[in-house]
Amino acid sequence: MAELLYGLGRACAHRARTVIAIWLSLLVAAGASFLLFSGELEGGFSIPGTPTDDVDRLRSEEFSDMGGGSGTVVYRTGDGSPFTDEQREAIADRAERATEVPGVSAAVDPFATEAEREDGARELEEGRAEIDAGLEELDAGQAELDAAREQAEADGTLDLTEAVFDGGQAEIDAGREELEEGLAEVERGESLMEMASGLRMVSEDGDTALVMVSFTDEQMDIPQETRDAVMAVFEDDPVPGTTVDFNSDMAQSLPTLFGPAEVVGVVVAAVVLVIMLGTLVGAGLPLLTALVGVGIATLISMSLSGVVEMSSVTPILGLMLGLAVGIDYALFIVNRHRRQLKQGVEVEESIGLANGTAGNAVVFAGTTVLIALLGLNLTGIGFLGLMGTMGAVAITIAVLVAVTLVPALLSLIGVRILSRRERARLAERASGNGGTAPEPVRPMSTGGALLRAAVAVTALVVVALPALDLRLGMPDGSSEPTDSTQYRAHTIVEEEFGAGNNGTLLVVARLTGGPDEEAAELNAEREQALIAEEIHAFDDVAAVAPIAVSDDQTHAAFQVVPVEGPTSESTERLVHDLRELEPIKGTGTLGVAGVASGNIDISETLDEALPIYLTVVVGMSLVILLLVFRSIFVPIVATLGFILSFFGALGGVVAVYQWGWLGGLIGLENAGPVLNFLPTILAGILFGLAMDYMLFIGTGMREAYVHGAPARAAVVQGFRAGRAVVTAAAIIMVSVFGGFVFSHSVMISSIGFALAFGVLIDAFVVRMLLVPALMHLAGNAAWWLPRWLDRLLPDIDVEGAALERRHAAGAGETGGGDDPRSPEARAGVPAEHR
Repeated sequence: MAELLYGLGRACAHRARTVIAIWLSLLVAAGASFLLFSGELEGGFSIPGTPTDDVDRLRSEEFSDMGGGSGTVVYRTGDGSPFTDEQREAIADRAERATEVPGVSAAVDPFATEAEREDGARELEEGRAEIDAGLEELDAGQAELDAAREQAEADGTLDLTEAVFDGGQAEIDAGREELEEGLAEVERGESLMEMASGLRMVSEDGDTALVMVSFTDEQMDIPQETRDAVMAVFEDDPVPGTTVDFNSDMAQSLPTLFGPAEVVGVVVAAVVLVIMLGTLVGAGLPLLTALVGVGIATLISMSLSGVVEMSSVTPILGLMLGLAVGIDYALFIVNRHRRQLKQGVEVEESIGLANGTAGNAVVFAGTTVLIALLGLNLTGIGFLGLMGTMGAVAITIAVLVAVTLVPALLSLIGVRILSRRERARLAERASGNGGTAPEPVRPMSTGGALLRAAVAVTALVVVALPALDLRLGMPDGSSEPTDSTQYRAHTIVEEEFGAGNNGTLLVVARLTGGPDEEAAELNAEREQALIAEEIHAFDDVAAVAPIAVSDDQTHAAFQVVPVEGPTSESTERLVHDLRELEPIKGTGTLGVAGVASGNIDISETLDEALPIYLTVVVGMSLVILLLVFRSIFVPIVATLGFILSFFGALGGVVAVYQWGWLGGLIGLENAGPVLNFLPTILAGILFGLAMDYMLFIGTGMREAYVHGAPARAAVVQGFRAGRAVVTAAAIIMVSVFGGFVFSHSVMISSIGFALAFGVLIDAFVVRMLLVPALMHLAGNAAWWLPRWLDRLLPDIDVEGAALERRHAAGAGETGGGDDPRSPEARAGVPAEHR
């Protein structure tokens, strides 16, 4: 591979303008593909086969008018006074006009609904009064009949009139039975009315009203144009004296691909590059190539949104990864090229060598990230696998750009990649006046190594502790920016109607039916009340109301309002309790759906998939590192370091996003559960990046050891060889990921924070503090490998040392003495140890 990349680098350098033209053509083609084929991004997530998905399918099959999604429009008077008659009529008019929007099946007038509720309550009250009056009349008739019977018995005429008395008694009994059935029906109605009292469309003080809009399409399939058209009906013609807001189901806020905060991250990366490389040209090259690569990857991803259901987070994740990794990979090659130029290597030869050595490491590092991302498909979760695949596309393009476009641009720049001062020093060296003695290598002390290891492990464990309290979920309206309509709608509904109204549940129960239609209808009425009472008995239920019965009378649907919001622990507990309830023996347990239920199912499915995925990632880590380092100890240490980094990053996310610690510093206004797919995404991406840093730190240690340096001296030599580039790469990656922390979308912000914090602790605490300390303590044992295993393993030359040896002829002329490009000299190995 190293030789192939060497040739590729020289070919790209020789035909630089052709390579640049090809990449620009690919960028234009990707842009054209985006314009022609891009579709609409999804604002939510779903997993087929979950209990919620099963209930949704049952709902579509059994309840013909309940198959679509919904949204809520929230009206409120500006001065807190009850709505006037004119305002009520205007809101009802807007609701009626909303039904004319294509894709809308219904829009409920809240005032008409409340009037119907009041009429129903009044009818029940009047019905009870009539029944009570009828019972009183029957009681009076019974008393008269009993008195007449006694009189007839006293007169001895009972035998003659007994048939009349029996007929009267039968009539009274029939009337009483009929009235008692009516009373039972009224009591069921009163009970249902009482249980549904928490389901209001107009607040008790009369200053807030909810217009419920139903769509013909499923919630995930509602076109944004339909939502916008509905919102325009209410926004474009405002009702005087009122405000109008829309909940998150209606006004989905899709995160933007790139904003001011992300620009700040790129600027910080540029500053780091200038400091490290010393020239604006050198700093601009990695940024330029990364932008070209990420532009192509993002446009390809967006163009596929027309043929696959793609979440809005998917292309942003690819952008985030492509930008950070693209800068770093280009930096590795540019940095190697600069070092070689300063050693006197000719430009084109140096480009080839940099591509065959650092480029080889880039390909290997990119492959580890690629495998980890594609491994997300093993979870069996569609949207997560698609995220991994699109991220893998971004990584692949970043690697290809690094090993082709970077050499081409380096060829055009020539020696200007070095600063004037560095070029002057190079000239002095060529005249024989340069050269300095290598810095002596002194291993760290054993006591210092123990202290470093103890401090690193303690810090990582403390940071990871909050992860024990991890709760997974999806952001709701409360997580939106406080100036957004979704946040205002969420807050108003919670204040006026209760938190549970922001995440109502749909519960479906199976009924017993009957031998004929009349019996089935009668059973359905009774069983609806029975099931509603069973549901209402839960402490976490605020209200319940029957909303539909299937045409064949075999299923009933209920709307259930939890006491707390959709992301609360009590609502999660309620969903499980309802799914375990069997109100009518033999009909099976209840089915639960709704946004809150769907998010709970997604979270639990992801939670179950995470251990399997982590096992795969950890196993893959051990195999990869075993091949690279040919050691038993190093893979174990590196993998344990990754695990500590992963849980440390999760702990930081829990502390900030779930507990709310320091949330104000990043603009986080409301804490809540951690994004449900974040741990899985974090495991895949952080694994790949951690292996990158381990590669660039650890291979220098191995190379020094293999070429004769004592084990503990090799640790210091390898660390010195890789620390500068790893430090710069980590700072750049933290800066790029950190820019996304300030996104208005909590999903994007939490992913950016997790990746930035994970890279920070993995690069600086694990790879540059813990690993060297443990390697020192292990000494020669760190590189032990059974001979039989050594013979079986292929020889992977990640750093391209063999390539350097093959192309080292004549290099001694550049600096006198030792070959400056030899692995031994580059690692700083003293001559006596070679």
